[in-house]
Amino acid sequence: MVRLNEIRAGESAVDIALPADATIAFIGRIYTPWADRLTCPRQGRQDGPTCRIQVYQPWVAALDGITEYERLEVLYWLHESRRDLVRQSPRNDGIARGTFSLRTPARPNPIGTQIVKLLRVDGENVFVRGLDCLNGTPLIDLKPDRCAFTPLAPRQPGDDQVGDRSDNFVPSLRS
Repeated sequence: MVRLNEIRAGESAVDIALPADATIAFIGRIYTPWADRLTCPRQGRQDGPTCRIQVYQPWVAALDGITEYERLEVLYWLHESRRDLVRQSPRNDGIARGTFSLRTPARPNPIGTQIVKLLRVDGENVFVRGLDCLNGTPLIDLKPDRCAFTPLAPRQPGDDQVGDRSDNFVPSLRS
């Protein structure tokens, strides 16, 4: 069962003082049926409840053209998540794994991402199914689903590159 902020057997945390080396501007707010982490689903479902994404001004104009896509990728800030766990035991069985091998919300930069089904857009509001975050979660960004998106800009040389090229910098693993 999900708990709030305990450290389970096998888990470990670090003391952190996170540097302010980046800034994220929240561009909206997400409204879902879930008021706390204990009832929020671990993964969104395409047949889940309708959720509303409110986009703030001046970003509403950026929604132009979004209805051309059936699915969107939503990026959001998991504002109630721990940021200090480096090893976690998701099964609460004492066996821990590295945070980066899990899709846990507890991570150094708690950015959530979910592919959702777009239902409709009404002004500043985007209605979707498939979210897995708390009511009031800050919105970072919206993008067309990367699997269904074809770039609109002209192709450039790197678009067709495959494998490693000798003239590109590839860091050596040897010292």
